[in-house]
Amino acid sequence: MKIALDPLIHADVPVERFPHTAAEMGFECLDLCARDDFLPEYYPPRANAGRIRALKQGLRETGVQLTSMLVTYRWSSPFEDEREAAVRYWKRAIDIALELECQTVNSIFDRGPSPQRCNFRVGPEMAEECETAFWKSMNELAPIFERQRLPLHLEPHPDDFVEANNLAVDLVQAIGSPFVKYLYCAPHTFHMGDDMAAMLRYAAPVLAQVHVADTFNHKAGWRYIVNPAGSTARVHQHLCIGEGEIDWDLFFKTLSEIGFDGLITSQVFAYLPDKAVQTSRFMHERIHHYVDKYGIGKPRS
Repeated sequence: MKIALDPLIHADVPVERFPHTAAEMGFECLDLCARDDFLPEYYPPRANAGRIRALKQGLRETGVQLTSMLVTYRWSSPFEDEREAAVRYWKRAIDIALELECQTVNSIFDRGPSPQRCNFRVGPEMAEECETAFWKSMNELAPIFERQRLPLHLEPHPDDFVEANNLAVDLVQAIGSPFVKYLYCAPHTFHMGDDMAAMLRYAAPVLAQVHVADTFNHKAGWRYIVNPAGSTARVHQHLCIGEGEIDWDLFFKTLSEIGFDGLITSQVFAYLPDKAVQTSRFMHERIHHYVDKYGIGKPRS
């Protein structure tokens, strides 16, 4: 079991300094977030040889492990030019991950085509078309993950073509690859279903990673005002533990009961950089508190 920092809240820090930031916050592992100057969302990788070399040097200097990195492209777009471009970008991102000796990569199922291509009909409204494209992309990419022995962890994101926990788990299991696993993102809990413990138990056979951040239950009454009326915006937060409505004792207790021994990522980014240090140190302490409390990752008697 490993505990990593997603450094997005430290957006003012150069990417090559992320390992130092993680070490300063007490983390031994780094889960690299999307960066416009390295691996931007939906655009080709911009990590050049110099940046890759500098990041590798930072990892060596600190001893921090690069346990995962986020890769997000339109691999579920039913528009073939977008899907083909996404697969090309993925292949380059895989090369970068291997160069950095990254242990895993993580991604979302994807909301499909760019909004400009479909009159803003995205996400679950195009589920059938997007899933068809997703399978086509996986048929190309899964053999590469397997050949390179690079695990891929997939999560359903609000507004993806699949948002529900159990359906996402079914898709991961249907892929049938030992190198494709499931990622449960706690701040997406109230979008994924209604029973967190049941969802974690359903995911247990393929659960390899969890994202830890708090959020409010958007389903409970008039909690948000979003204009225009009828907007389908998927509102959620990535707050510190205890600032939202996730039942953290239930979350970590269930992880312990299902024998979870994977990657736990602190993924809080609801604050400005001036609160980044105290936020990351707080999350490091709280995650370790719950891990120790419930004996997560320890041999079961």
